Amino acid sequence: MKVIFLGTNGWYDTEAGNTVCTLIRTEAYDIVLDAGNGIHRLEGLLDGTKPAYLLLSNFHVDHSEGFHILMKLPFSRGLLICGPEGSRQVLGTFINTPFTAPLSALPYPARIIEMPAEAAALPFPVESFPLRHTSLTLGYRIRIDGRTVAYCPDTGYCENAVALSRSADLLITECAYRPGQSSEAWPHLNPETAARIATEAGAKRLVLTHYDAGLYRGIAERREAGAVAAGIFPAATAAMDGLEISL
Repeated sequence: MKVIFLGTNGWYDTEAGNTVCTLIRTEAYDIVLDAGNGIHRLEGLLDGTKPAYLLLSNFHVDHSEGFHILMKLPFSRGLLICGPEGSRQVLGTFINTPFTAPLSALPYPARIIEMPAEAAALPFPVESFPLRHTSLTLGYRIRIDGRTVAYCPDTGYCENAVALSRSADLLITECAYRPGQSSEAWPHLNPETAARIATEAGAKRLVLTHYDAGLYRGIAERREAGAVAAGIFPAATAAMDGLEISL
């Protein structure tokens, strides 16, 4: 299994990165986490020989703006979009005219399911729990090829994030805030709280992503966040666009 970070920014693109998107390449499937602008890199990575699954955490634009380029992506074996409750209505509007091509016009089969109610439609185990944010956001726990990957975007510290991350081989968390920053009105993680979740969950490895583009102006700030997290949870890494991890 290989995990490739295609976009690592939150909010908007900068020279440091595209908005959030991560690819998990497994033996039988390609699994995409969120659809920020980093999704464009799939064009050079996928050959269309595997069915693809896209796990959408929430409807914020930095997680979904990449849907407008579905037409050019190589999902010839089909794409299943899995999102929070309400996804059919929201995405049925957004992935449609006049914004972009509708799902029915794509050159491959594509459909939408809503999580967690329809998780049985997936050919591998996926758990999804709501996280602590200002609007409905799902975190995911994926078990495949003998590995467990947890994904916790757009959240403050919460017990559901710990539960999803329990004993995970890889925990991917957001890190919108810089060290020491926090807000009860707009819950997000800083490197300290991301490391706390990894420690309490007994995760094997932690990777930080989804950096607030207004706070993380360059690579140096990301490296600082990675160092702070590693001071608490030694197996922590700050992701950059293009980072590849083998599990």
